[in-house]
Amino acid sequence: MAAREKTFLLCHGAWSGGWAWKKMHPLMAGAGHRLVTPTYTGLGERAHLASPAIDLDMHIEDVLNVIRFEDLSDIVLLGHSYGGMVATGVADRARERVTQLIYLDAFVPRDGQSLFDLNEAGREPMRKAAASGDGYRIPPNPPPPDTPPADLDWLNARRVAMPVKCFETKLRLAHGEPAIPRSYVYCTRIPPGDVFGQFAARTKNEEGWRYVELDASHAPNVTAPEALTKVLNEIVA
Repeated sequence: MAAREKTFLLCHGAWSGGWAWKKMHPLMAGAGHRLVTPTYTGLGERAHLASPAIDLDMHIEDVLNVIRFEDLSDIVLLGHSYGGMVATGVADRARERVTQLIYLDAFVPRDGQSLFDLNEAGREPMRKAAASGDGYRIPPNPPPPDTPPADLDWLNARRVAMPVKCFETKLRLAHGEPAIPRSYVYCTRIPPGDVFGQFAARTKNEEGWRYVELDASHAPNVTAPEALTKVLNEIVA
């Protein structure tokens, strides 16, 4: 069943950028959808704007400005990994524009939670990594082990360090839990120390969620773009 054309707006993961979704553009267009992939301040092609002031709220504002200036509406908001933090904030602040939320192997924060609250095991190692680097940014985590060598070279040449404040900022929701349809896509090729299993368990059992599993590692936009396109299309169909 073909889905009606949708506008997907991406909130990308940490260290990454809209550029990492290159393989998805032709596939989503082929499925009849528009995929908008902005990059947050301080990352990707906006790496020259990096500063210690960058936090989660600034990244939420980045995406809100895309909505505002591109005049997007009837949006399917897609949060990947760290982007789940951003997407939750965007949906809260642009409620009249966002009709659906999809979390792709992503953090699902509640009001008042930071990424570090949801990933306590990573907190101290990441803070140490920032301290031993430039003092305010965390060097990239390695891409998933099943990433093909050519993609690994492409990713590693472009992924940049992430301001630690983004992980420390507590998300503030003015309107509580989002009331729109929400889906969680859990990537089942799980690394050791599975960070996202907690959200899979929660969304599988909590009212108001559609729960989907994808046989892929953490960045299916790179390693399994066809399978990801199929899942996204089915969710909005």
